[in-house]
Amino acid sequence: MNSKVALITGGASGIGKATALLLARQGVKVVISGRREALGQAVVREIKAEGFETAFVIGDVNSEASVRQQIEFAVNKYGRLDLAVNNAGIANETKTIGESDPAKFQAMVQTNVMGLYLCMKWEIEQMLKTGGGSIVNLASIAGLNGISYAGPYAATKHAVVGLTKSGALDYATRNIRINAVAPGAVKTDIIEQQLALGQFDEAYVSAMHPMARMGRPDEIANGIVWLLSDQASFVTGHILNIDGGFQAK
Repeated sequence: MNSKVALITGGASGIGKATALLLARQGVKVVISGRREALGQAVVREIKAEGFETAFVIGDVNSEASVRQQIEFAVNKYGRLDLAVNNAGIANETKTIGESDPAKFQAMVQTNVMGLYLCMKWEIEQMLKTGGGSIVNLASIAGLNGISYAGPYAATKHAVVGLTKSGALDYATRNIRINAVAPGAVKTDIIEQQLALGQFDEAYVSAMHPMARMGRPDEIANGIVWLLSDQASFVTGHILNIDGGFQAK
């Protein structure tokens, strides 16, 4: 994937960081965006120390102006946008629907649905200018199943699946492939925050997966990078389960 340019939202930690490292090692020029500049710049230093090209831009997917600015930054710096990983997302509650907080649900809708939609909209516009591209969205096992104590979050991730499949159909003949990954529970900031809320512990979450463990960020990144690559040239509208066997149950 030499000479290609990628944008990764929420790229300063977890799955986003693992994907940035893997893409950079394949010769992709990687732009990382996120709200946490210190973390983002630390990832940039790590990638540059290995001799690869990367940059960080402050970005918030909740703002359409910020989304457009992130894409413009990538294009101004590297000349184009070929690949995008829409990884930014939040999970702020583990409660039953009856006990849940509408304001927290609204926040998840804004980031996980509207934020991802805005990223797709403007990434697609840019990719059409240069002949196409490949987009991978972050869905979840919660986008394909009901998950106890996670109804609002699951609703937002079901929306990600709908946007992915519909977008893939919209652009199937215009050389833009749009896919998603549906990870199981992965050791990232989000899962740590959910565990801290006290509804689950790591043993409980691990036991949900037939492999009896949580995933690692690099295991999800491997699937993302494959979907982005020309090796997946006949794959669009696909939701790739990377979930330790969860969907096989």
